[in-house]
Amino acid sequence: MMFRRNESSKKLVCGGAAAAAWLLVPLLVLVVLNTDRLPKVRETGITQVSDFFYSIRGRLPLSKDGITSSNQVQYPGATKENVVQADTQVSSSDSESAKLIAKLRAEIARLKAAAGSPKETDSVADASDEIPGDGVDAIKDHDKEFLAMDGKIDGSLRNSDVGAPRSKLSCDLDNGAMSICAMEGDIRMQGKYADVFVVSASNYSWPENKTVTVRPFPRKWEIQTMQKVRAVNIRSSAPVATTDDTAAAPACTVTHDAPAVIFSSGPYSGNFFHAMNDMIIPLYNTAREYDGHVHLVVTDLNPEFTSRYREILAALSVHPVIDFDADVAVRCFPAVRVGIEIHDELRINPALSRKGYTMADFRDFLRSTYSLKNAWATPANRSSGQKPRLVMLLRRHARAITNEAEAIEAAREVGFEVVAAGPEMVRDMARFAQVVSSCNVMVGVHGAGLTNMVFLPNNGTLMQIVPWGAMHDICWHEFGRPAPDMGLRYVEYEVNADETTLKDVYPRDHPVFADPASIHKQGFGKVGELFLIGQKVILDIERFRAAMQEVYQSVTVT
Repeated sequence: MMFRRNESSKKLVCGGAAAAAWLLVPLLVLVVLNTDRLPKVRETGITQVSDFFYSIRGRLPLSKDGITSSNQVQYPGATKENVVQADTQVSSSDSESAKLIAKLRAEIARLKAAAGSPKETDSVADASDEIPGDGVDAIKDHDKEFLAMDGKIDGSLRNSDVGAPRSKLSCDLDNGAMSICAMEGDIRMQGKYADVFVVSASNYSWPENKTVTVRPFPRKWEIQTMQKVRAVNIRSSAPVATTDDTAAAPACTVTHDAPAVIFSSGPYSGNFFHAMNDMIIPLYNTAREYDGHVHLVVTDLNPEFTSRYREILAALSVHPVIDFDADVAVRCFPAVRVGIEIHDELRINPALSRKGYTMADFRDFLRSTYSLKNAWATPANRSSGQKPRLVMLLRRHARAITNEAEAIEAAREVGFEVVAAGPEMVRDMARFAQVVSSCNVMVGVHGAGLTNMVFLPNNGTLMQIVPWGAMHDICWHEFGRPAPDMGLRYVEYEVNADETTLKDVYPRDHPVFADPASIHKQGFGKVGELFLIGQKVILDIERFRAAMQEVYQSVTVT
């Protein structure tokens, strides 16, 4: 995987072999001056000594008995047989001592020669692996490198095992919306098996099986939804197996300098409201504090998710997204967060946010990400003939406006410049964000499309058309309540019994009309069936025109 070199932070790194070579000097002196201690060398042998040098260089992890595993050995530039001819059994005789001294001296000379001249680098990758450009633009120019999996190299890793500091783990498993665990120290991730190992964590009261399971998606109250989310197992482990049956953590195959955030793209990623509410806003709230130096690790990865939101993901992280489920590497991080933090529908509570983020901050982030020019909605001057711009969201199936042409014409007659936005326009989110940012007003029937309010300029106006069926509370909670936090004005147009196609299906004495609240008591499934999926809207054009006139007055000046 390609990486980016930080020219301002290059360090002069000497070859590890040179440092290792000098470690032999005390041993050589010991051999020369104390030949009576030579039998002790037999316990280690030349093979183990040479392996130790490589383990110091971060090339060769040691097993618990100090001897390397053959399937982990890497000998740059030479095979092990070229470095060590055989495991020599050493006696205390002068001839055997002389042979040992000669071998040790030869090893020192070979390691010095292998060290060569020092090299300036900040990665194990070659200069040819550099990504041209800088920051987000560089990632955008390398679409094929957007996903990292199968242990491929990226810009922050080095192939080595990490040490075993005392790790820390804290979890919030009682929140009704989400479960989150944060850990730091020696953290090892094996995505293919859905495991995260916390090495030597002594501060946490582990359950009997020493495993905490988290489904990293913030809709815990939806039991069936959460069953579709892959569980991540956070396991207590030790650097090596212990007497209390604590399993040894797998050796690192990839080591990262930056922390990681693990989350699920979830079963609703194709719905814009849920993608923004359940993933993008919580991910911003969780990952933004790292200023791009964080790895985004996605389970249940939907390729459409990374494709549609690639600009946002690239703005949150300078590293490729890691496909957790397909990743065969053992990745080691200094810190990991499993789960992302949600506060409310399309909202960030600065009192709960770790860094005090707000929805205003998030909207600024979106403007920067998509290069949106209009931060504020400027009132149109009626005297000079200026027209405020209005985007009307048009649905094609459930809750569609059956007389949309008349509605558009009514808005134009009031004085708006109208942009009619059907599904084909809305589908290209980056392009549509530019359209919404250029408008003073957005109008649409309740639905995921109204989530595009996040792209409206400050002081813009959202008009939500509330469908029939005692739907005010639901509609207000999802779009009306968040509007002030985004710096937006909110207006409702509530459909009456004459403006719904349900009148052609049910008599007026049916609970659908006589007592819609009783439908709500039957559960959200019934509400969705009747009032969300089961109706379209027939606007009373004169009533709608009057509502548009009020909005027009609020966004214009004389």
